Formats: sequence, C-alpha cells, structure tokens
Amino acid sequence: MFNVHGIENFMKEVKLAECGLSYAVVSIMGPQSSGKSTLLNHLFGTNFREMDAFRGRSQTTKGIWLARCAGIEPCTLVMDLEGTDGRERGEDDTAFEKQSALFALAVSDIVLINMWCHDIGREQAANKPLLKTVFQVMMRLFSPRKTTLMFVIRDKTRTPLENLEPVLREDIQKIWDSVPKPQAHKETPLSEFFNVQVTALSSYEEKEELFKEQVASLRQRFHQSIAPGGLAGDRRAVVPASGFSFSAQQIWKVIKENKDLDLPAHKVMVATVRCEEIANEKFAYFASNEEWCQIEEDVQTVTVPGFGKKLSLIIGSCLSEYDAEAIYFDEGVRSAKREQLEAKLLQLVQPAYQLMLGHIRSGTLDKFKEAFDKVLSGGEGFAVAAHGCTKAFMTQFDEECADAVIEQANWDTSRVRDKLRRDIDAHVAAVRATKLSELTALYEGKLNEGLSGPVEALLDGASNETWPAIRVLLLRETESAILGLSSALSGFDMDEQTKDKMLASLENYARGVVEAKAREEAGRVLIRMKDRFATLFSHDSDSMPRVWTGKEDIRAITKTARSSSLKLLSVMAAIRLDDYTDNIENTLSAALVDNVKSAVTNRSITTVDPLASSTWEEVPPSKTLITPVQCKNLWRQFKMETEYSVTQAIAAQEANKRNNNWLPPPWAIVAMVVLGFNEFMTLLRNPLYLGVIFVAFLLSKALWVQLDIAGEFRHGIVPGMLSLATKLLPTVMNLLRKLAEEGAKPAATDTRGNPPPESKSFRNGVNTSSAVSSSASSEITLENGTEEYSSSSKQD
Repeated sequence: MFNVHGIENFMKEVKLAECGLSYAVVSIMGPQSSGKSTLLNHLFGTNFREMDAFRGRSQTTKGIWLARCAGIEPCTLVMDLEGTDGRERGEDDTAFEKQSALFALAVSDIVLINMWCHDIGREQAANKPLLKTVFQVMMRLFSPRKTTLMFVIRDKTRTPLENLEPVLREDIQKIWDSVPKPQAHKETPLSEFFNVQVTALSSYEEKEELFKEQVASLRQRFHQSIAPGGLAGDRRAVVPASGFSFSAQQIWKVIKENKDLDLPAHKVMVATVRCEEIANEKFAYFASNEEWCQIEEDVQTVTVPGFGKKLSLIIGSCLSEYDAEAIYFDEGVRSAKREQLEAKLLQLVQPAYQLMLGHIRSGTLDKFKEAFDKVLSGGEGFAVAAHGCTKAFMTQFDEECADAVIEQANWDTSRVRDKLRRDIDAHVAAVRATKLSELTALYEGKLNEGLSGPVEALLDGASNETWPAIRVLLLRETESAILGLSSALSGFDMDEQTKDKMLASLENYARGVVEAKAREEAGRVLIRMKDRFATLFSHDSDSMPRVWTGKEDIRAITKTARSSSLKLLSVMAAIRLDDYTDNIENTLSAALVDNVKSAVTNRSITTVDPLASSTWEEVPPSKTLITPVQCKNLWRQFKMETEYSVTQAIAAQEANKRNNNWLPPPWAIVAMVVLGFNEFMTLLRNPLYLGVIFVAFLLSKALWVQLDIAGEFRHGIVPGMLSLATKLLPTVMNLLRKLAEEGAKPAATDTRGNPPPESKSFRNGVNTSSAVSSSASSEITLENGTEEYSSSSKQD
C-alpha cells in the first residue's frame, strides 16, 4: 500500500518542491541481510533501520523506505528497498521483487546493487536472480532512460578490483544476453540501457575504519551527481520535484496493475496533472487576491486609475509563479496549461475590463458634452468646435483605453470606440439641430417682431401706399434677417444647398408672417371699418368731438367717412406683396357707391352686379383675403350698423336747432302783446301781484332743484311721476319748516343799520334780485332717506 500521506509530509519537510529538477534519486537493491541499510546510513548520513547481528540474520527493511541524504548537493533522495530472496515473503518474494525493482528503475537516477565479493564468478551466485530481475523489468519500460547501475562489492578480499571487475562485467553481459528482449531490442547492447559502475568496499565488521574511509571516498562521487559527467545518467524523463509524489503514486499504481510502464507517457501524464494543479492554485490565488477583488468592486461604479497596469501585474505575477513551479515539467503540457490558465484569468477579468471601457466611454462622452457646450458658449464656430472637441476626446479615449489595456490580452476596443464616436456624432447632430433651430427661431422672432406690429399699423391706416410700404418693410426686414442668419450659418460648415434651403425657408416665413397678419386683420375688417367711420364721423379735423350745432353738413361728413371705410375694405381685400395692379378699389366704389346713385336714377335698367363673384380679377385665390361677395355683405352690415350713428347725429342737430330757437314765433309775440296789454297794465298799477309772482317763482325753483325733476324724468314719464308723488309732500313740509326757522331767527344786522336797498334789474326776462335770494337760500336742503340735494350745486 502506497503511503500517500507520508510522502506528502516528507516532501513538505524537506521542501522538495523548491528543488525543481535539481535533485537526484538513489536506490539500493540486494540480497536480504547484505548490509544495504548500513551502507546507506554511512554513505548518505541517513537513519535507516539496521539489522542486529546478535539477534540473528533476518529481514530488517520491509517494503521501500525513503530518506534525504545529509550534506550532499543537489538534494538527493535515497530509497532503501526490501532485500531479495527473503524467507519472510515466501512465494510472494518474486512478485514483490519485480515490482520494487521496476519501481526503483523508473524512479531512480542511480541504482546501487549490493553484492558479496565471493559471489563473483559463481554460476549460482545470490545476485544473479536479482540481475535477471533488473534486466527483465527493464524491458517493461517503454523508451526507458539510461540508468546508472553501481555494483558495490562487499567484503572485498585480497583479489584486486582490476581483476574482479572484468569477471563481474562478463557475468553481467551473460545475464543480459540470456534475458528475453522485444524484437526492437534484440541487438541492443547493455550500454544503451545502463551505465555500469563497479566499486568495492572492505568488510564493515572486520575492517570498520577502512570501510568508513572507502565509504567517505565513494560519497564524494555523489556530490553534483546530476552535473554533466556525474553519476546520474540520462535525465530526459526526470519529473520535477513538485510532481515527484504524484509521479511515484502513478508509477506504483501501474506496476501493481501489472501493466507496462510507459515512462514518456507517464512524464506527460504527471506534467498534465501537476500543471493542472498548479494552474488551479494560481487561478484560485488570483480570484482571492485582495487587490483584484477591490478593483472588481470599484469598477462596478467608477473608473479605476491604472486598471490595465494593476491587472497586468497581478496576472503576470500569477503566470510567473506558474512558470516558476511548472518550469521543469514537459514543455508542451506546461505551455498548454499556461495558455489555459491565462485564458481563464482573462475570462475572469474580461467583464471588469468591459465595465472599465464602458466607464471610460460614458465619462469621455460626458466630458465631451461639457467641453463642447463650454466652447460653443465661448463663441467659437460650431464646425470648428465640433471637430476640435471630437478629435481631442477621441484621443483622450484612446489614451485611457491604452491605460486600461491588459498586457496579456489582445482585446479589440474598436467596437467601444465606434460606439463612442457614434454617440459623439449623435450629440453633435442633436446640438447642431438645436442650435439651428434656435437660430431659426431667433430670426423668426425678429421677423415676427419687426413685421407684425408695423404691418398691423399700416393696415389700420389703409391708404394707397399701404401695400407698397408693407413690401418695403418686408424686403428690409427679410434682408436683415437673411444676412444675420447667413453670417451665423457660416460657422456650421454646411453645404450650400442646405444653407440656401434654410434661407429660403426664412424668407418664406417672413412672407407668411405678413400674410398671416393680413388675414388676421381681414377677419376684423368690419370692426376696423366701423372704428374708422366713428373716428371720422364723430371727430373734426382737429380730432375734437363734434357738437352737432346745426351748421355741419352731415351728408358730406357721412360720405367722407364711408369712403374712407370703403378704402380700408379695398386695401384689406387682397394680399399685394407682389408688385402687380388690381382694380378692387374701383370695383368696390362702382358697385357700392356709384351703383347706388345710378340705381336710384335708373330703376328701370337692369345691371350686372360686379360683386357677384368669389374671386377678384387679376388676383390669385391664394392671395384673396375677402371675396367680392363677402365685401358686399360686409358693406351692407357696415351701413346697417353705422346708420344709427348718422340718424342720431341728424336728430341731435335738429334738437339743437329747436333748443336754440326758444322764443315763440313773431306772430305769437304780437298776439301776446295785443291780448295781454290789459293784464300788463294791471300789474303795473298793483305791484303786489309782482311780489306774489316772484315768491311763487322762488318756491317753484326751490322745488325744481330739491326734487331734481329733470333727473327723475330721465328714466321715463311714469317712473318720474311716481317718484315725484312720493317726494313732493315731504319736500314741501321740509321747505316750509326751514322757512319758519329762518323767519323765527332775530335779525342779526339790526345794530349795523338798515341794509342798502336791493337793486333790481332784468336780464333775459329774469329778475337779478332772485340771485340774491337764491344765494341766501342756497343752504336749503331736502333729506329723504339717504339722498341730499344742494340748490347751488344743481344750479351749477
């Protein structure tokens, strides 16, 4: 049973894995109780168990034991094999002998064969079965390596070694020749498989000191045994020290299964397993590396500075450690496993690399947007800014990608770069469209501001020069806007066709503004006509409100106002932005003004109505604002709505005439003088009547003012009568009370003498003395509910 745990512990204790290929394996075979362990202990400083001669000769070493030589470089391992021809194993001796011999030849660089001096030259020597076994198992090794066989002659007699060695070699050759060989090795000499060395040692029991001296001399031959010319033979199939344990396990397993041992295939198999183990160890080490874990965590959210260098160092360190541990294994296997390890490491870090590229791309895009907006805000041309920023930030992206590149990987960043370029181009296109839209909106706003108000004012003051003035205004504003937009577009590096298209669009917009404003004003033409008529009809040439005194010619004023309104209608009937002539004004005048006169004089003549149409002559339908039929309807409605103002003016004029002519006719005056002569004379003879009449006049005047009779009748006769009926009695009572109170007061001016006599005169039939009385009674008021009237204020 192979002690796996023991050999693993042994390798760790002696640090065998650090040796690489710088180690050698020495094993010893020989008959039982021939002093093999004693020789190894003295030769290599080991501590194998030795036989106690006082207890008899018996088996001491069972199985195969392993130890490290003390004080010999390079590291040398010694295997002490169980002796052959032992009675303890019995019938199983031959099987284990062959297995252990094959194991020793497969593992060892040097095989010591311990033999007695007296067996040399003997046909039935004890070492002959051992040699046959060695040569037989050698044939089971597929492509075996050349092993050093050192025959150690024990208990040498007086016969010189020079005489013993030829005999020994002859015996070895005979044994080699007698061993059956495969067809491929029928004629192969012994020297192709073995490097035979012969040495002799004196008896340990009889000549111990000499034995020790000879052993010390032999020990020197094991120093640097693997160097060129050293004891170790062919090193082609040697397994690296780190794979020694696994190699030994697999060799013993094959041997126990009684299979032929293919050492080259075994070497590849050991290399495959060990390189796989080393690669897995390095991958696990990388996966748990704190620096890598921190990078992997950080790259989820932010850009990691020095990403590529850091990961390249970590991956390079893992691969270097793999190379250092697997350097002595089969090159093909080692390289293949290294590539697999590298691929696994890169596969592990690729998601982080892609995230890093994504952060670089998004960060570069954000920086580009910020810088691009800043440059544009600084006044630099759009095309220059776009080209400069794009070039600068694509270069920056390439530099940051180069910083993120992992040396061991050959990943292509073109797809991410192309996506960044597409994003930048899309942003530039979006900003370009926005800027162009802003520029267009800016100049459209200027056109709208520069055209809407003036066009409205020009249309409001419609005259023969309205549309020529609008055309001049449109041309001036359009040229100014086109010049400004053309200058602004020069920084966008656009083709002439696109530029001309935008300028033409702006020009069309300007015309559209004028046309839209004209259509808007056309929709309010009736209001404009009425306003114009009201302005001209109700105000004089000095813009003062007219007072219809009876001297004004209402017919002429009405005609002038309607002609001006008709002029407004003719101006608003069509859009005249193109310089062409039309006959709209004459048509309207003939149909709506002249036609009325002719219709009055010639009622019997039937004429064709020129307004019975939906289009104007020489005017395209698209430029028509008000059709002839609509003009006729508007004029009819206009006349109906302005007729009232004319009627009111006439009525006011007549009323004014009546008010100014307040005297009765002359015949009435003559009749009054003739018929009223007697009454007039009666008044002259009796002045008391005059006093009564004067008092009655004062009372009537006071009641007129206090009751506000004129104001009460403003709402109608019936409401006025009802209101006066309710106020008359309280007003009369209040007036009498005031008069009584005034009469009860003592005269305040009695001590100052009599007042001067009243001067009486008549002005326009009114006694001026009433003004004094009126002034004296100016404080007489009537309080009825919440109303208060002042006679003096009402007189004003």
